[in-house]
Amino acid sequence: MATRHRPLGRGVIRPGGGRAIRPLAGRPVMITGAASGIGRSLARHLSRLGSPVAIADIDEAGLKDTARSLPGSALVRVLDVPDAADQQRFAAEVREWLASSANRAPLAAVFNNAGVAVASSVLDADPGDDEWLRQINLDGVVNGTRAFLPILVEQDDGVIVNTSSVFGLVGMPYQSAYCASKFAVRGFTDALRQELRGTGVRAVTVHPGGIKTSIARNARIRKDPEGRGRTHEQMATEFEALLRTTPDKAAEIICRGVDRGKARILVGPDAYVFDALARVAPTHYYDVMALLEKRLRAEDR
Repeated sequence: MATRHRPLGRGVIRPGGGRAIRPLAGRPVMITGAASGIGRSLARHLSRLGSPVAIADIDEAGLKDTARSLPGSALVRVLDVPDAADQQRFAAEVREWLASSANRAPLAAVFNNAGVAVASSVLDADPGDDEWLRQINLDGVVNGTRAFLPILVEQDDGVIVNTSSVFGLVGMPYQSAYCASKFAVRGFTDALRQELRGTGVRAVTVHPGGIKTSIARNARIRKDPEGRGRTHEQMATEFEALLRTTPDKAAEIICRGVDRGKARILVGPDAYVFDALARVAPTHYYDVMALLEKRLRAEDR
């Protein structure tokens, strides 16, 4: 007798023939770094799709602005992601929120997205700035994963989505601290993915390229690392001229990648360039990038 299989339903896939993955739409999620940039766009995108969202950020004013822009329900929490104990308290609050009558559903995804930047040569680096960045970019991801992973494991369902960068694929001059943190996020998430094999929980690494956010303007920069005497404003303006992808587009790409069961999500056309160069020219990629940057700047004039 032929075995009958129940259809998976629209939008549900089985990556590699494994367990079915349900789309994020309409299911609760948690997002850090939600006061601006990609985090805000993720919250808006998923809220429009009917997902209750738990949003967190250290920037209370920006977080409130995000909350006011959401069409659906939200749990709003001011959170300093390097504080492991506070992350645990937030996870407990999310548990209660999930159990409420309005949100009685498993947690679909945890987006550890908060991040900051520093620009400096290794020679002139300020150890305090590098430590500030590491605590947010790496410790924030680790703390968020450790706080929320037990919820997903108990459910045997859901996904941890950790934001790395294209600077987690290649090393860039004057970005040693940032690259170190983003390479670490990549390695941490890759290791976690292997630990979760055979379970209903997944781990995804996101590698955004140039996204039009305020990260460059909020970066810690003591002086022009190239010695050209540029102000912070001038450096941010030059950097922003190279950006091609909006936060809204980035959020769409990330959510689509998660729904499709991807383990690694490249965001923006430049991310694919970085990825390709890291593979084919692992020690000479920057020579090619310098030429591409020169061409992009010429096109913008």
